[in-house]
Amino acid sequence: CTDLRFNEYMPNIELSDDQKELLKQRTESALLSDSYLKFLVEELKPFIDKNYSTLPDRENTMIMGSSMGGLISFYALCQYPETFGAAGCISTHWPIADGAVIKALAEKIPSPNTHRFYFDYGTATLDSLYEPYQIQADSIFASKGYRKGVNYDSRKFEGAEHNERAWRNRLRIPLTFLFGK
Repeated sequence: CTDLRFNEYMPNIELSDDQKELLKQRTESALLSDSYLKFLVEELKPFIDKNYSTLPDRENTMIMGSSMGGLISFYALCQYPETFGAAGCISTHWPIADGAVIKALAEKIPSPNTHRFYFDYGTATLDSLYEPYQIQADSIFASKGYRKGVNYDSRKFEGAEHNERAWRNRLRIPLTFLFGK
């Protein structure tokens, strides 16, 4: 059900009163992101690892999503760095609460020696708002010791829109970066 998508994907972070007011425009109910991640880590992943042939260790476990899915993927790796070794964040919806998520989680970004991140965005439609926030994120990751092309990548796609077709057209790039040799 997409009715709860925002509640499930919005990271549960400390917000200023002004930021809380901005979020009230989106939802009146409680955020469910911590419960959603707990379900993924404590129920879904163990079920999959038990019933399917997987490589269950952190090095081989990645989370990935687009838009709000990119935001929750970033949050998931910061909250569960022992579970997830990489996060693919496509068209990450940083503008929520004026970029509060990247600032709030800056201290929770795990070691660049054990984790990898991929971020991207387009320049059309909703993605046209993302560049200033992604530049902030890039700066924070660089200050944490992440190196572009090694354990971190951030890409801009001129003319790419905020939709599934655009994301599908570039999906091979984060998958190759995060899993490929």
